[in-house]
Amino acid sequence: MLTLNRTNSDDPQFQELIIALDQELWLRYPEVQQDYEVLDKVKNIPTVVVAYVDALPVGCACFRPFDAHTIEVKRMFVYATHRGQGIAYAILKELETWALSQGFTRAVLETGIRQPEAIALYQKSGYTFMDKYPPYEQMENSVCLQKPLL
Repeated sequence: MLTLNRTNSDDPQFQELIIALDQELWLRYPEVQQDYEVLDKVKNIPTVVVAYVDALPVGCACFRPFDAHTIEVKRMFVYATHRGQGIAYAILKELETWALSQGFTRAVLETGIRQPEAIALYQKSGYTFMDKYPPYEQMENSVCLQKPLL
């Protein structure tokens, strides 16, 4: 059974999932991942969702304010063994619902060009490509997407 837990970036399960995410990103982007690690730090984030299947943590994501009306989705991850089950979609919907409850009306995110499954998830969820936003403008491996939440 899937359970979604709202938490914060100090959550030990979130930290464990982030380690697994970073390991996967190093495998996909070995030549540039060091450039992204600095940008991907998530400390003091009060808006984290951790997904559990039968009490085991299997996925996560978080958001932070991007501007007065917009959130930035960060650190979306689901273990490969649990992909294709709708978990990432459920996490994303939970983040969007949470953001709406806080008055945000738009979401943006950055993902990598070597993550077609992530891009497909975001497009299926209503996200569309946008111009790259800072600090990703010059990063060739990045694509940025956006979605109105209303």
